[in-house]
Amino acid sequence: MKSRKTKKKLIAVSMAAAILLPLQLATVHAASPSTTAKNEAMLVKIHLKNRADLDKLLSYGMDLSENLDQHAGQGMEADAILTKEEMEILQLRGYKTDVISTQHEIQTLRQERQFTVQQEKDLAAAKDKVTILRANYFTSQGGKFLYVEAKTDAGSLNSTVLTATWDKGKNTAPGSGGTAALERIEDADVYMYHSMLLSVDTRPSTVNITSSLGGTMEAKVTDWIGGKKPTPGKHYVSDFTDHYMTPTELDQRITKLAKQFSSIAEIVELPYETNGYRRKAQTMIGDQANPASAVVITSKKWGHEGGNSISLQAVKQEGANLPLSIDTKENAIVVKLATDAAGQSSSKAKDVIQKVNAEAGSLVTATSFRGSSGEGLVASTEKLKLTDGLKAPESISREPHTMKAIRIGKHRDGSKAGVLLYSQEHAREWVTPLVSVETAERLLRNYSTDKATRKLVNNLDIFIVPSVNPDGATYSFYDYNWQRKNMANHCGPEKSDPALRNTWGVDLNRNHGTGSVYDGYLGSSTDCQSSVYGGPSEQSEPEAKNLIWLADENPNVKFAMNVHSYGGYFMWPPGAYKALGRETLPRPTAGQEAFFWSASERILQQIKEYRGTTILPGRTGPVPDVLYSAAGNSADALWYNNGIYAWDFEVGADLWNAQERKWEPVGFQPPFEEGHEEAMEFANGLIGMLDVAYDYEHDKKAPTSKLHVKRSMENATLEFSTSEPATIYYTTNNKRPTFSSKKIKISGIREGAEKPVLEQTATVKWFAVDASGNIENHYKPEGKKDNYRSETVKVK
Repeated sequence: MKSRKTKKKLIAVSMAAAILLPLQLATVHAASPSTTAKNEAMLVKIHLKNRADLDKLLSYGMDLSENLDQHAGQGMEADAILTKEEMEILQLRGYKTDVISTQHEIQTLRQERQFTVQQEKDLAAAKDKVTILRANYFTSQGGKFLYVEAKTDAGSLNSTVLTATWDKGKNTAPGSGGTAALERIEDADVYMYHSMLLSVDTRPSTVNITSSLGGTMEAKVTDWIGGKKPTPGKHYVSDFTDHYMTPTELDQRITKLAKQFSSIAEIVELPYETNGYRRKAQTMIGDQANPASAVVITSKKWGHEGGNSISLQAVKQEGANLPLSIDTKENAIVVKLATDAAGQSSSKAKDVIQKVNAEAGSLVTATSFRGSSGEGLVASTEKLKLTDGLKAPESISREPHTMKAIRIGKHRDGSKAGVLLYSQEHAREWVTPLVSVETAERLLRNYSTDKATRKLVNNLDIFIVPSVNPDGATYSFYDYNWQRKNMANHCGPEKSDPALRNTWGVDLNRNHGTGSVYDGYLGSSTDCQSSVYGGPSEQSEPEAKNLIWLADENPNVKFAMNVHSYGGYFMWPPGAYKALGRETLPRPTAGQEAFFWSASERILQQIKEYRGTTILPGRTGPVPDVLYSAAGNSADALWYNNGIYAWDFEVGADLWNAQERKWEPVGFQPPFEEGHEEAMEFANGLIGMLDVAYDYEHDKKAPTSKLHVKRSMENATLEFSTSEPATIYYTTNNKRPTFSSKKIKISGIREGAEKPVLEQTATVKWFAVDASGNIENHYKPEGKKDNYRSETVKVK
C-alpha cells in the first residue's frame, strides 16, 4: 500500500487516468509489450469488501483468474493479472492488493523447466541405466505376490516411467504373466527407487524392467521368506495370553514367573522412577468460547493426594462498589466477584488470577486461558469440583512407577551374549507387551522339556521389558486409548488447561540423544503438544534413561528388538535423517548391512511359520528406506552408542483379503482374537532372534573373502565377496590395513556393496571381519604381522 502522501501526488498527476480507469484496464493488455516496470504484468490478489466491489472489477474488463475466495461476512479476494500501473490506480480507488507472483519469478520457472527438458533430452539420447534391486515372490495368508524394486539413474525426473513385465513360470513366454507400471518412491525431495507389489496367480520365473527412456534390465525372481510348519509331534508349549494386559498386570505376571523359575530368572528393577499415573486436579471458570474471561485453576497437590477434594466457586456479591475477595474454608475456595456502582460484577480474569494466587496459593495455582490477556469479566459459577480426570480404578497405583525387566538365563553374570527385548514405547500399542510376555513364558515353561529352548537359556542373557511406557499405557487403557506418549506434562501454563490433557507427554521413541530433533534430524518436534514431542531435552524422561541404563550396565548385550505396532515392518538403523538432502545418520558398512538382512530373513521365517504371515520385502530394511525419519529413536541410540544390533518390529502386518484381493490394516487395538494371533507369530520372531544371538555367540569361524577385478581401458573396478556377512577394511596406498582404514559401504539406497574404482595401478590390502568379531586369517590389525590379504591390480 502507498502512503497517504504518495497517494495525494498520484491523484494530482493521474486524475485523467483515474477517470478513464475502465477503458485503461480493458485495453492495456492488448497493447504491445513494454519493457518499462510500469507495464510489467504480475499476478495480484485484490481484497474486496463485498460483491459490489467485485462487480466493479468486472465492469473494468479486468483479467481475473478463476479463483475467488469468499468469507462469510468478511469480504472476499479475487486474483487478477495487473501491471504495476494498474495496481496503483486500483489502490487509488481504495482497493488493497498483494502481489502473488512476478514476471521475474516466472522467468526463473522457465529456466527450471528448460533445465528439466534438457535433462530429459540428454538422458533419452544416451538411454538411462536401470538396476533391479530385488524381484521377490512370496505367499502370505493364502495370497501369492510379486514384489519388485528397481532404480534408474534418471529417477530424479518424475516423467521417467518404469514398466515391469513377467512370465508365468519356467519355460513360459516373456511377458505372459502380466505387465504393470512401478510407483516412483520419493522422500524429502530425494528419489529413492521405484517399486511394485501385485497379487499374481502363478510364480514368475523372470521379470523385465523397461524405462520410458530406453533402459532395460532382466532378473530372475527369487523367493522371499519361504516358511514351513514346525515339525509335528515336538513337545513345545505356547499360547499364554488371553486378554490385553495393563502395566500392573504385566508387572505381576513377570514377577510371578521370576519367582516360579528363580533358578533361571530374576526381576531387575530399573533405577529411574517414572512420573506415575497421576495428574494435578483442575477446573476452569468460563470456557474456551471467551478466553479473555476464562481462568484455569490447578491444584498444587496431585489429584489423588488431595487435589481432587478441592472445590471452587465464583459468586456475585449483592451491593455496589464491593471489592474482590477470597474466602477459603478447608478445601473450599469461594471467589467473591467485585461489583461496580450499578452493582454488577466487575472482576476481570487477570484480577481473579492475582487474587486467587495471593490468598489461596497454598491450594491452587490460577492462570489465564492459553496465554490470554485476562481482560474479560469473570462470570459467577456453580460450585466446581477440581479433578485429575483419571478414570482407572483405585487399585491402579497413582505413585511413581518402578519399571521392571525380567532377566532370563542360566548364567546371568554378563558372561554370555545379551539380548534386550522391549515393547510398548508407545502407549496405545496394546499388542506389543503380549509379544514380550509370551516370549518369556515360552522360554521358562519349555526349559525343562525342550532341548532348543534349553540351549538358548543356557547360552544367552535375556532381558525383557514388557512395557517401556507404563504410565502412558495405563492412561491408554482407562482414559484415552489413542495415547502415544508418556504422562509427563512439560507444557507451560498456556498449554495446560483441562481440554488439552490428551496432548501432554513425551514420545519416548523420540527422546534419545542420537540423531535427535535437537541435532537437526527430522521426525520429531519441540512442540510439547506434538504427538512426536522429543521432550524438553535429550533423554529427559526416566523411561528412556532406564532403557539406556540397561544397555550401559550390561555391555554383554549385543542384540535388541523394539516391538511396535501396527504396520507389519521389520527395520534397523539408521532411523533418522536431516531434511536437507535427506542426510541420514551414518549407514552401517556393507558387511553390517548384510548381517542385518541375513538375520532378519531368519527371524521373518519364524514369524511366517505361525499362520503364514509374510512381512513384505518393501517393509523390510533400514528405517529411512521403508518408512520415515524418526529423530531420537531408541534403536539408533543402542546401535551408535553401544554397538548393539538393534531392530524395530512393527507387529500387525496388514491382513490379505483374498476375496477382495486387497490388504486390510489391523489397527493399534484390534479385536483380541487378532491381537492374540499377532502376539503368537511375533513371539516366534523373538525366539528366532534368540537363535541368531546364539549363533553369534558360538561363531568362532573366521570369514574368507575374494577380490574380483573388472578392468577397462581407463580403470579397474574392485568388488569383494565374502563367505558370510563381513565388513571389508582396505587400503590402496600400500599401507597396512587397520580398523581406521576405508570400509566397503553401501553404494546407495536399497543397493548392495560399493565397488571402488582404481585409476592407476595399486596394491590392494584388505581383511574381512564378521559380526562376531572374527578376523580373516586371524590377522591382528593393530599388530605387526602382515597376514592380511593382498593383490596388485594393474591399470593400463
